[in-house]
Amino acid sequence: MPRRLYSCTPSRLNTWLECPRRHRFTYLDRPSPQKGPPWAHNSVGASVHNALAGWWREPYARRTPATAAILVTSGWINEGFRDAEQSAAWRDRACEMAAGYVAGLDPSDEPVGVERTVATKTSVIAVSGRVDRLDRRGEELVVVDYKTGRRPLTADDARSSLALAVYAIASSRMLHRPCHRVELHHLPTGSIAEWEHTDESLGRHLNRAEEIATEASEAEGRYRAWSGTARGRRADRTPPEVPRDIDALFPPRTGPLCSWCDFRRHCPEGQAASDDRRPWDGLAD
Repeated sequence: MPRRLYSCTPSRLNTWLECPRRHRFTYLDRPSPQKGPPWAHNSVGASVHNALAGWWREPYARRTPATAAILVTSGWINEGFRDAEQSAAWRDRACEMAAGYVAGLDPSDEPVGVERTVATKTSVIAVSGRVDRLDRRGEELVVVDYKTGRRPLTADDARSSLALAVYAIASSRMLHRPCHRVELHHLPTGSIAEWEHTDESLGRHLNRAEEIATEASEAEGRYRAWSGTARGRRADRTPPEVPRDIDALFPPRTGPLCSWCDFRRHCPEGQAASDDRRPWDGLAD
């Protein structure tokens, strides 16, 4: 029998690559372990992303910087902040961020897609994801990804991004147009980190995605085989304790990122490897 395709997103692949234990907590354990509190910087990012997507859906006459600010305010996500004062200050900063960004756009230059889901298959994976914006420039498509984090981005960030490469491949296959250029638009600084892929470099990213998927799929298969048997033996259907041989398939990969893990409270190794963070510590000074 042909092997079943591994259905995934770039986020799922990157989670496996970054920390198999977090991968298990996120995608396999049911019920999933309780997450920590929401992060304020994620609230800022989601609010701005939603506003920029909504901006392109407005009639042409309303595609103004003022509208972008209004959309941020009306859709503001008030989670993870220290207090109402901090939330209001960051809402105002996010309004300025979005308004300043759209001031440099041509409102008549309609994107090919906004928050568009793209997908493709190989002999190993069925991968899909959502592109912030897909532009058409000349005869080529361009993948645009918005970033609101504190760290400025470089061309190497765009070059090495598995997600952007997968989006470019999937967009090209779905829309039957070449797509080699990927861009990271850093809204806090107004800078753009860009990379022009070749067919060969995109192919290497896709091969890497297949390698990651193969590793994750094998571990997931063994987990599900154990889980189905273990749950079938429990009359109360409560989550069974994960045995050591299964847990070993999903080792923690510890480092500074453990401070920001949603499942930190369930991982002693992660707690030992990094300091605790408050929900608003990811905001820029």
